[in-house]
Parts: sequence; C-alpha cells; structure tokens
Amino acid sequence: MNRHQAIWSRPIALFVTMFVSGSLVAAERPNILWITSEDNSPYLGCYGDSLAQTPHLDRLAKDGVRYRHAFANAPVCSTARTTLITGMYASSLGAHHHRSSVAIPEQFKLYPEPLRAAGYYCTNNSKTDYNVAVKRKIWDDSSPKSHYKNRAAGQPFFAVFNIGTSHESQVAPKQNKSSFRVPPEKVPLPPYHPDTPVIRRDWANYYDQITLMDKQVGALLGELEQAGLADNTIIFYYGDHGGALPRGKRNIHDTGTRVPLIIRFPTKWAQLAPVEPGQWVEELVSFVDFPATVFSLCGVPVPANYEGRPFLGDKRVAPREQVFLFRGRMDERYDTIRSVREAEFRYVRNYSPHRPWGQHYSYPFRVLPSMKSWFDEFTAGRCNDVQAAYWQPKPGEEFYQLAGDPFEVHNRIAEPQHAARIAKLKAALRAEILKTRDTGFIPEGMFAKLAGDRTIYDYAQSQAYPLQRILDLADKASDRDAANLPDFLSALGDKHPVIRYWAATGCLVLGDKSIAAKEKLRDLLDDEWLDVRVVAAEAIGMLGEREVARQTIADVLKNGNKQEALAAQNALDFMWKAGTVTLPQAQSLVRDLQFSEPADRIPRYLLSQP
Repeated sequence: MNRHQAIWSRPIALFVTMFVSGSLVAAERPNILWITSEDNSPYLGCYGDSLAQTPHLDRLAKDGVRYRHAFANAPVCSTARTTLITGMYASSLGAHHHRSSVAIPEQFKLYPEPLRAAGYYCTNNSKTDYNVAVKRKIWDDSSPKSHYKNRAAGQPFFAVFNIGTSHESQVAPKQNKSSFRVPPEKVPLPPYHPDTPVIRRDWANYYDQITLMDKQVGALLGELEQAGLADNTIIFYYGDHGGALPRGKRNIHDTGTRVPLIIRFPTKWAQLAPVEPGQWVEELVSFVDFPATVFSLCGVPVPANYEGRPFLGDKRVAPREQVFLFRGRMDERYDTIRSVREAEFRYVRNYSPHRPWGQHYSYPFRVLPSMKSWFDEFTAGRCNDVQAAYWQPKPGEEFYQLAGDPFEVHNRIAEPQHAARIAKLKAALRAEILKTRDTGFIPEGMFAKLAGDRTIYDYAQSQAYPLQRILDLADKASDRDAANLPDFLSALGDKHPVIRYWAATGCLVLGDKSIAAKEKLRDLLDDEWLDVRVVAAEAIGMLGEREVARQTIADVLKNGNKQEALAAQNALDFMWKAGTVTLPQAQSLVRDLQFSEPADRIPRYLLSQP
C-alpha cells in the first residue's frame, strides 16, 4: 500500500467525536486559515512561471503541497464564491448569474454555520459577493476588521482573508507609472493577445500586482507565526478564479477557471497531507469540494445537500475523474456554457454559439485598457485567426488536449482520433447536468414565475422541469445543423415555455436556414413568456421581419421585468450589429430606460456609439 492509499484508507482517531447531553464534544481540532487572492491564475514562481516574483507563496509551497489541477467551478467571483459558501454548484441553485440574489431553501446551511455549530469561530475579512439571498447571520464576524484573534480563549477558528491586489480593477498601471519589474517588451504574450504596447503594459503591471499580493500573503503568514498559531493551523491559499486580463476571468478555459491551490499542514497534522511537503498533488479538485473537505478535516458532518467530495481528512473519497464547470450571465451579458475538464483534456458545450466569447462587457472595457486595445485591433483587421476568434461567434463544441496547447486555441472537436474520448466527456457532462438538475437552461427572467412561492432550486428538482427534453433540444440548438429544424418546428408549439425558448433559440442560431419557421416564430411574438418573445423577435428579424421584431423588443423593454428587459437589450444590441435595426432606432428604444445595475449598462453602450 503506498502513502496515498494509506492516508485515504486509515481512520483518523484525532477526529473521533461524540455527543454528550446534546452538545458536541470533540478531540483537538486544527485551525483553518484560508487566504484568497482575486483574479489569479497560477502565475506564481512555485507553479513554474519564470516571470513571477512570489517568494512567500513559493516558501509556502515548499513547506506544503501544490495542486496541479485545482479549478473554480465558474470563472467569475460571485458565482465561484457562491459555490464555495453553499457547498453546491451555483448552477444547481439558480445562483450562477453574476451579481444575482437568489433564494435558496431555508434548511440549506452555508458552510460557516455547521462550523460555528461545532464550536469554530468563523470570520471573513471581508468580501462576500454571494448570489444567494440569505438574511440570517452566517459568520461570527464578516468585516474589514474581522480576525481570528477575537475568538474566545482556546476556541478553534476558521478564518478567511481576501486579497484584492491582483483584481481586474488593479491591472491597468496608474498614469504616472513608468517602470515595471518585468519590462513590458519582455513579457511573452499568450497567442490570443495581439502585440500592442497597451496590452504589454497591462501584463507587466499585473505581474507587479501579483508580487504585491505575495507580500500581503507573507504578512498574514507572519502574523500567524507571531501569534504562535502556525503549528496548529492548516493553511489554504488559492485564487478565486482565473486571471484578470482579457480571456481570463469570464472564460471557461483554463485561463478563467484553473487556479493555484497550496495547502500547508503543520507537523502536528502532517499525517493528513496527501503527499510529502514540496510535492505536487495530481488529483482534480474544484471549489464545490472545498467546504466538504474542511468539514472532513475538522470532524464536522457534511450536510446532505452538499455536492462536493472531500479530498482530505477522515471523510476523504476517491479522486474525481473530471471537474464540472459552468458560466451564465456575466455582468450584463448572457451566455450559457458548460464544460468538463480531465487532467489532460477539456470538453466544452457552448449553448449560445451565436454569441462571441468577447461580448462588450461594460466593466472590463472601462477598467482594462488591454480589452479595448484588443477590440480595436480586431475591428481594424489586425488580428490573426487565433486572436480574432474571441470576438466572433463560438463553435457549438470545443475539445482541447492541454499537452502542447496550454492556452486552448486549437479546437480538436472534429479530429477522428479523439472521437472516443469526446464521446466519453460528452456523456459525463450530460450526466452531471441531469444529476444536478442544472437550472442554467431556464432564462433568468422566468425564475420568479416558475418558482412561485418556492425557490427555483425546488422547481428544478421537481418533475415540472423537463430537463432531459430541454437538454436534448439545447444540444440540437447549439449544433447549428439545419437537419434539426423539424424538431424546432415541433417544439415551437410546446406547452412548456423553456422548450419553446430553446426551439426559438435553435432557429436563431440557424439564421436564414430557419425560414420555414417564420410563421411559427411570428406566433411566439405574443407568447405569454417575454423571454420567448425576445428570442423569437431576434430570430424573425434575421428572416426579414424587421419592424415587427423591433416592436416586440420595444414592448418587452417597456413591460418586462428587469431580467426580461436585460435579455431584450442584449437582443437589441445584436440586432443592430446584424442590421435588423438601425443604430438610431436602437438608441431611441433605450434612451429613456432607467434600470438599476447591471441592466442600465447596455443602454449606455448603445448610446455611446457614434
């Protein structure tokens, strides 16, 4: 039996617990310190990045273990953090849309609650950014002043410290900055970025910010040492999702989802480590697994609704074969993408192939000069095929072999030698979507009406949600195959609004090849569900019915809820780009709209056009 098998199989006597008179009595338990850096791919020296200067994290990796295949389940902060705080995929809960506020079943406990019930002092310093609407107190303290030092004497702690120094908002160098640790001209650019001085400056400054982040990590580690707590504390360091530059965060690829994960076990708890200090851990882990793993380390029962798998401690299970990744709305832009990642391969299903990866997100266009520089190069025709792909409609499916293609720019979905593995990963993705009752196939504007007096999670778990039929249709819609048109024609008249929505989406993706669906699409312009009207209007506008399409969008903008109006604004933007409406027409429809963020961002974008 090797070390890995022995650790997995042996009982851990330190965590034997018992109930006496209804209260939990436990053997000595470790403290847990979580240090999180924002928008941080593994751009660290200990992960082999020769440009990085990260001495504190490098030392932590030498004393601890590094995970080669750790992933945020979603490539944006609020959705990734929602998966962490709930111990469930945000897509299971309907909380996968960035900066949303979704009700979840009252009995579902967020991970600090079981820890506190077990006697842990739980603090968060201090970012929350969760997409769930929970009003009860979750943490003992969640504020810029929260700290484990405020706990009762002898009380074990779970403490989170969040570092925002590497966040997207900090990537652009300040105007008066003239020198960089790594000269911009010496930064090797990823193949998808065009070579411009602006992009090089952003990359150079990002490396400077990572060095500053590392210094802050060092201060937190030093503070723990000075308090005499390092010998009884298991330390986790990880990035909250992938890197800050364009095609990092918001993207399902490694640049948006793969993160550094370093865990240090003090000598007292060394038997919990999966490998020796300084070594790599090769198994796949993702954020949904983190809470269950902490419970396993701390001797706390894992709630039945949690979807993660403990990868350390007495509840450790067999390693995963794949991790499940997802994205929904980012800021004001809708997109639906699902993916599974193995150690060496990634399969992606793009359920919105008619939209580009690089939609016009207001926030990064405002704070990232490199985003605008890349877009300007594209519009000027100065991008090669790899660089231009970001701004063009996506393929319905992607398959990457990471060896030799770490930036995932060579889509091998059509290569026969990979057919068996692709089929395996497609089946794994479908199984995960069905198992979790993924809510991501329901338009956001339908949530409240479908849920009624329940949560959208409760609705999705019920037989009222025909997910298998919806998934079949969504797969066909993303195939861009005109042979599927008869299925869309049939489904346009289905009694379920989500079925009608995906049938209309299939027609939209087909464009003028869906001409036979024009009359049925026209019928949907008066559909009871406004999300169905929106996609039908965009589809029929591409078939020449421009005025009725514009009128339908105008009506939804006027009468829809916030999410329905946002979907209409997205459609209007793409209708303008497709020539279905003129820019003055589009601007007239949005000029007087008044919505709270993020719904008011597209009007500003449209109104800013010359």
